[in-house]
Parts: sequence; structure tokens; C-alpha cells
Amino acid sequence: MLLDTASLYFRAYYGVPDSVRAPDGTPVNAVRGLLDFIARLVQDHRPDDLVACWDNDWRPQWRVDLIPSYKAHRVAEEHDLGPDEEEVPDTLTPQIPVIEAALAAVGIARVGADGYEADDIIGTLTARATGPVDIVTGDRDLFQLVDDERERRVLYPLKGVGTLQATDEAWLREKYGVDGPGYIDLALLRGDPSDGLPGVPGIGEKTAAKLLDAYGDLDGIMAAVGDRTSRLTPAQRQRLDEARAYIAVAPKVVRVAADVALPDFDASLPSAPRDPVALEELAERWGLGGAVVRLVSALQR
Repeated sequence: MLLDTASLYFRAYYGVPDSVRAPDGTPVNAVRGLLDFIARLVQDHRPDDLVACWDNDWRPQWRVDLIPSYKAHRVAEEHDLGPDEEEVPDTLTPQIPVIEAALAAVGIARVGADGYEADDIIGTLTARATGPVDIVTGDRDLFQLVDDERERRVLYPLKGVGTLQATDEAWLREKYGVDGPGYIDLALLRGDPSDGLPGVPGIGEKTAAKLLDAYGDLDGIMAAVGDRTSRLTPAQRQRLDEARAYIAVAPKVVRVAADVALPDFDASLPSAPRDPVALEELAERWGLGGAVVRLVSALQR
């Protein structure tokens, strides 16, 4: 089981009231929400391995070099010598180190790599895996990794932590008319304002799905642009032709990496906290008692 950790703690932050606070009044809603989410996942799915995948760089320069607008609207501060600072709510930022410390004390592997997003860590670990993989994320971009034959699916939170959409190829085809790899083509044609991906003007999700159904994939669509006998409308042909520069680089930006060099780590799901003393101290300092008890109980079952 691979966790898109930032996606999940952002959801916890917005889903759990900020009235959930430590004894000193510091909000800990994201910490408590994430720990409860993990406890529920462990309880319901019993993975053999669990990895909290991390954004060491939420906006890698190599993606920005290809599409400068990539996540540009989310930059709080630019840095010449390191990753740009992401715009994060003031009361969430102090909670992130607490999340890191709690995961370490529990013994849940937290894995990232400089120059890469959590999506790329997930893509790499999915490519390496020899057994079934569940990817837990609120980011639709990772639908590209769905593969029934290799038993890769995405568990997408719909409401809180109790309702997860199990996304397989059948669901993708019914919803979007594509399989996992086809979702890359759909996403880049449609665009994604939340990631600063412009897409092809005038080509929305439904039109993109129809074009992919008619021409198979992005290469087929672009071949049709140059084929005057194809059934593209004049407007579609013009828009796609004018977007050639974007279409040439967008697949590399949208596709998650599958070959990131990762540090050594132990992905095994612990049956008990790695550092119970540190975990107890964190629980007392930050008022995490109930969430910690629920997670430890889930691990021991």
C-alpha cells in the first residue's frame, strides 16, 4: 500500500475541524486525521507493506522547464538553490514535522527523493512491485497507474476516510473511456488547472475522451491532424495543430517517473511501534492520544 501522503494530510486538514488542538492550543487536525486515516486503511486492508510517499520536491524543476506554468499558481516563494516554497495554510505548516515524527516513531517507512514528487515515488515503487499494489491518493493523476493484469488499483477517498472509490480499469473505462495509460493522454488534452497544465484550448474532458476513442491514443490523434481525410472538425484540427509544442512535452510532465533512485528502507507494516517511548511523548505533547491508540491497535490485530 502506497500513500500519497501530502494529498492525504491536506484532505485531513480540510476534513477535520481546526478546533482539534494540542494542549498548548496548536492545531493538530491534519496529524490526527492522517493517523486515523492510516489506522482505518490498515484495519480494512491489512497490507503487508506500507509506504508513506513524500514530496521532497513538490514542483520539480525538470517539469517546470518543460511547462513553466506547472503548479506556478501554488508558489509562495521562489528559491534559486532549492525547491520553491508551496503555498500552505499557516496552521498546516507546523503540523508537517509532527507527522514526520509520528510516522518515524510508529515505524512506517517515509520515502522521498530529491527532485521528485510523491507521485514519482509511487510510480517507481509500483513498477518495482511483484505483487498487488493499492495506491491511496486524492490525486486523479495517479489513475494512470491502474492496471488490472498487474493488480494495481487506486483507492480514492470520496468522503472522510470510510468511503474509498476502488478505481480499476472497468471504472476508468466507464467514467472516462480509457485505461490507465490512456488517462495520461486524456489528462494532458483536458488540462488541469490545479496543476497549472493548460491543456488544449477548446478540448474538454468529453471531447478528449471522444478523440481517444476514435483515434486510439495521442499519436493517433496527432496523425489525424495531418490527415485531411480524418473526421476531425476544422476547429479541433486547428486547436490541436496550434498546441503541438505543448503536446510534445506534456506527456513527460504528466507521466509519473518509474525509475527514481530511492534510499534503502523497510516497507514492512510494523506490528508494534518502532519507538514506543517517542510515540508516547508525541501523543502527550500534541494531544494525539486517541489517534495513536487507534493506530497501534490496528497494527496489532
